[in-house]
Amino acid sequence: MAKEIRLNAFEMNTVGHQAPGLWRHPRDRSADYRTLSYWTGLAQTLERGRFDGLFIADVLGIYDVFGGSPDAALRTASQVPVDDPLLLVSAMAAVTRNLGFGITVNLSYEPPYPFARRMTTLDHLTEGRIGWNIVTGYLDSAAKAMGLDRQRGHDDRYDVAEDYLELVYKLWEGSWDDDAVVADRAAGIFTRPEKVHRIRHDGPFYQLDAIHLSEPSLQRTPVLYQAGTSPKGRGFAGRHAECVFVSGPSTQVIGPRVADLRRAAVAAGRQGSDLKVFSMATVVLAETDRAAQAKLDDYRSYVSHEGALTLMSGWTGVDFSQLALDQEVRHVENDAGRTAMDNITRADPNRIWTVREVAEHVAIGGIGPVFVGSPATVADALIQWVDATDVDGFNMAYAVAPETFEDIVEFLVPELERRGRYKRAYAPGPLREKLFGPGRARLAPPHPAARWRGRALADAAE
Repeated sequence: MAKEIRLNAFEMNTVGHQAPGLWRHPRDRSADYRTLSYWTGLAQTLERGRFDGLFIADVLGIYDVFGGSPDAALRTASQVPVDDPLLLVSAMAAVTRNLGFGITVNLSYEPPYPFARRMTTLDHLTEGRIGWNIVTGYLDSAAKAMGLDRQRGHDDRYDVAEDYLELVYKLWEGSWDDDAVVADRAAGIFTRPEKVHRIRHDGPFYQLDAIHLSEPSLQRTPVLYQAGTSPKGRGFAGRHAECVFVSGPSTQVIGPRVADLRRAAVAAGRQGSDLKVFSMATVVLAETDRAAQAKLDDYRSYVSHEGALTLMSGWTGVDFSQLALDQEVRHVENDAGRTAMDNITRADPNRIWTVREVAEHVAIGGIGPVFVGSPATVADALIQWVDATDVDGFNMAYAVAPETFEDIVEFLVPELERRGRYKRAYAPGPLREKLFGPGRARLAPPHPAARWRGRALADAAE
């Protein structure tokens, strides 16, 4: 049976997220990111198109690798200014009933105890539609903003993340029994104390002795998203992730990564199908191929190549301002993100990238592919991508906001639906059940979160 294609919208509480310079386009509204109406309108559009979720990226710190200065990022609005993503969710949840929300939060600079409460709160307020995109950061500017000299080493950040997740799993899964809250008006008892357990955690990076402040939510642990595809990142995803976000310019790059991720899940005692893998992509749609190409040409007249290289410098830790435009990009390994550099150096040995080509490619849609054409043409391309790589769907970036998402709803969704490759209705239940099926609202063994649920935790802590 052909795989049903899943869609997330890929956004950020900023201007021109993956399309530097396109904020200048006369139809672009991304500069309205500061208004609730922008986000509530977007959420309603996505729900009308039966998107699985809105995946909101975030970054702490500023892109100051390019030219050794934040000036280019500020000039071109390269993911700055940027506001907090968590504060958007309640308003969007209030105007939707099924749309999920995958929110990026950097654990390196987020104390786990208050963070666990915020996520439980959002799971309550969304009635079980919240997910967490687990990131550890890649900018030294973020570390300096938090009073550090620089960020931890790339692989060391995953060691910290393992400890962090064990702690928040204990809070979400083990501190409160499902029947702790009785709200007995006659007896005057709201919560039965014997059903609430103190969490004691003494890990290599975090220590805690506390009771989780929130009663259990529908999902307890939010749906877990993750985006790293380095060897260390794949192992982490295999143990913890439910949804994995991959980015790359071709099926030759993405296919092997998906296979590696599914093998990592199996190595961790899970099933390869326990991971839903979303590939980043951008689509430019119109009634005909010719009209769509004209639309792309129009978009490209507004791009900022400086902004594109500013983003790429931040993602890779390499100052692209020091390289000639026709210079071949060679691999450098450092403590920034690994995936973006691999994409343009060694992931596809048949492709050599120059700096100029990187700037052109990243200027619309980041490092992912751009599919252009009529609904039939784009549907063909997406189906071929899914069938060639074994991804489950796409994180759709925009070129012009919200036009790109409106075009997907108007043109692409009906075409995929007609071909039997897209859902005709949302599945019932919280986000995890929508993604993985009925009876799976909460994480179950062998996922490591499940081992901390209920009495087993209390026995281990006493």
